[in-house]
Amino acid sequence: MIKLKDQNEILLYRQTGKIAGEILTTLKEHVKVGVDTYTIAKIAEELIVNKYQAIPSSIGQYDFKFALNSSLNNVICHGVPSKNDILKDGDILNLDITVKKHNFIADTSRMYAVGTVSPEAIRLCKITHECMWKGIEQVRPGNTIGDIGYAIHTHATRNDYTVVREYCGHGIGQKMHEDPQIPHYGTKGKGLVLQKGMTFTIEPMINQGSRQIAHLDDEWTVVTKDGKLSAQWEHTILVTDKGYEILTLRDEEREEFSKWF
Repeated sequence: MIKLKDQNEILLYRQTGKIAGEILTTLKEHVKVGVDTYTIAKIAEELIVNKYQAIPSSIGQYDFKFALNSSLNNVICHGVPSKNDILKDGDILNLDITVKKHNFIADTSRMYAVGTVSPEAIRLCKITHECMWKGIEQVRPGNTIGDIGYAIHTHATRNDYTVVREYCGHGIGQKMHEDPQIPHYGTKGKGLVLQKGMTFTIEPMINQGSRQIAHLDDEWTVVTKDGKLSAQWEHTILVTDKGYEILTLRDEEREEFSKWF
């Protein structure tokens, strides 16, 4: 069942989304050579709990112990923070956080470049970011979930990348995972019709090589089967009466992509 949010709920949800976005921006100064992902996760937890008096809602979900997922290089998603994952020059890193406040959960992620990153890695991050935006631009009442997936998949494949199909965006609100699911591939005009008041994530996972995935021995971390790089960006989106609102939009996104790296 899809829960449509009313205006009072949206006012609260905006506040939660703003917090999530601000945390990802704050973490930029901590993503640097020599820092481990465990430390970054603990900084995120401290910000969520003490600065914003909010809840790191990923902690305890599926027995997960951290305030964020940290997916490094060929990790597609669900990367587990570790003291052994020490950032090196040339790494690319996705940090994915969920924040709960005012009884709503905001979910967002972004890519970070560590030191001097190769042109190939930067291109992957850039095209993946564009894929997310191509999907977001399809959000309006009357359009379908298939329109979102088609736009993402088309842009990725035109740029010689592949789209992970096993994981997708999802409805979100008072629960982390609600209906509907938002695949990052699809057919124009097919699937559920979007309605005002829906909230969901768009979070394409784009691979440099094959779209095939593998799981590490922890049965949680998802990696590219061929060992090549993967990138992901994510926002929590609201369907408005005429289009969309990005509840987790960051101020930095008003700048050019090149300035973020």
